[in-house]
Amino acid sequence: MTMPAAVADDQPAAPAMPDEAQQDGPLQDAPAQQPETHAQKLDRLFASLKRERNEKAAERIANRIWQEWSQSGSASIDLMMQWTQKAIEEQKYDVALDFLDQVVTLEPAYAEGWNRRATVHFLMKNYAKSMADIEKTLQLEPRHFGALSGLAQIMADTGRKEAALQAWQRVLDIYPMLRNAQNQVATLSEELAGEGI
Repeated sequence: MTMPAAVADDQPAAPAMPDEAQQDGPLQDAPAQQPETHAQKLDRLFASLKRERNEKAAERIANRIWQEWSQSGSASIDLMMQWTQKAIEEQKYDVALDFLDQVVTLEPAYAEGWNRRATVHFLMKNYAKSMADIEKTLQLEPRHFGALSGLAQIMADTGRKEAALQAWQRVLDIYPMLRNAQNQVATLSEELAGEGI
């Protein structure tokens, strides 16, 4: 509320209080808006990803989803995930696994820890262990298109084309503009149709 001009001109200005008056005013009238939760943000991003028909825009949304997935809520876990990434880049897979074993033990509800461990097992050609971690990832986050892509790749690498096709189709249900998944579905569909002749 503003002061009448006559009072304002005659009175020296009072020292400003740290936003006290402002906080009591308009915010009492309007309901306080709750910040978006991690789950709500992911739901919104996935809805956008499914609707988006521009490949580059979809890629930007997917990157934001990866950023959300990477946030564990724990500084210690985030640090171990950084060390894991460095070890993977240096192809020190045993070191990466040591960190990831700690991550999934300390934070078993953190889907990205399981997904990253699945990736390391995949790189080491430990498909059975990778599959177990993919399964855990998908229990925690059924929309994890990264884990589903890994599942599809393992199915393809082990000669199970039908299962690979189904996994890639699941990826496209979540992320319709993922070019790699589109290409894989087209290729596998042709190969399976050719084998059926």
